[in-house]
Amino acid sequence: MSVNKAILLGNTGSDPKMYYPEKGLAMALFSLATNEQLGESERTEWHNIVMTGKHAEYAERYIRKGTKLYIEGKIRTRSYTDKLNIQRYRTEIYVDYFEILGRGN
Repeated sequence: MSVNKAILLGNTGSDPKMYYPEKGLAMALFSLATNEQLGESERTEWHNIVMTGKHAEYAERYIRKGTKLYIEGKIRTRSYTDKLNIQRYRTEIYVDYFEILGRGN
């Protein structure tokens, strides 16, 4: 048995960027910041969030920079080759469930 589940609670770092990779499929991409208290200092971790389908359409209408979100999803890492022909890796959270907990500006 195996489990791939991420649970995040944080604030969006940007408005969602919308893509339509195929007809009828919406995809929303944005960053989400989570904070961890380390003694007297704080560490911010940035996560790449991916929403598809109805979640993406909802995100386009209601999620803005600074929105506080609760997210449950799967961790996925993909590779791609950049313009300089260097292989890069990107880790993303594919959203299964989310709730808006507060509005951004």
